[in-house]
Amino acid sequence: MMCLQGQAVAQLCSTIPNVTVFGTASSFKHEAIKDSVTHLFDRNADYVQEVKRISAEGVDIVLDCLCGENTGKGLSLLKPLGTYILYGSSNMVTGETKSFFSFAKSWWQVEKVNPIKLYEENKVIAGFSLLNLLFKQNRGGLVKVVMDKLLNLYNSKKIKPVVDSLWALEEVKEAMQRIHDRGNIGKLILDVEKAPTPLVSAKHYVRGVQSHKMANDSTETSEAGEEEEDHEGDNENKERMPFIQ
Repeated sequence: MMCLQGQAVAQLCSTIPNVTVFGTASSFKHEAIKDSVTHLFDRNADYVQEVKRISAEGVDIVLDCLCGENTGKGLSLLKPLGTYILYGSSNMVTGETKSFFSFAKSWWQVEKVNPIKLYEENKVIAGFSLLNLLFKQNRGGLVKVVMDKLLNLYNSKKIKPVVDSLWALEEVKEAMQRIHDRGNIGKLILDVEKAPTPLVSAKHYVRGVQSHKMANDSTETSEAGEEEEDHEGDNENKERMPFIQ
């Protein structure tokens, strides 16, 4: 049994027989990802009790990309000889930039690891940073072996990347903001050949992440039926409408 966050990890779990997957996500994403896990919970709810209600002993593996208070929750869910793996720390980031206060709060909420407690409870805790593995620890050869296996799974249609939206290189800021706002369901792609999407009035942009549908009209009309002109200098009230798959 596994408790995790991440659609890619959920797809990989599906390639292993007889695996029960517990997933957590923001509630607005549930409809889109409910079929990729066995049990799905709201990440802001007390999912620890819900998991233990289904599996009293806990789970064998916890894969955590959030950190913060989720670290303690993950460790508490482990069975004896279970493994907790941290592979991200998105709770340390809010808004457009890293916030010192959010970082400090998340750091304070991380359960302090006690080696003696791990020893007594027969639990394992580990970390995985692909960035450091590649560029600081010179394990590019190992990563290539794993990538070859992933490509084989993709070619055999056992896994399929989930794409949220497509962006031009000039739209990196807006794309990153979408990620930081946790508005995406799947990966964002930067297309070097794509032209930037024209700026539109923010009130005409319907986010609709669950349905991934856009509003048909992006121009407000007056009662007389004439289009209202956008005034110069209003760009700060506008945003780009991404191409959503």
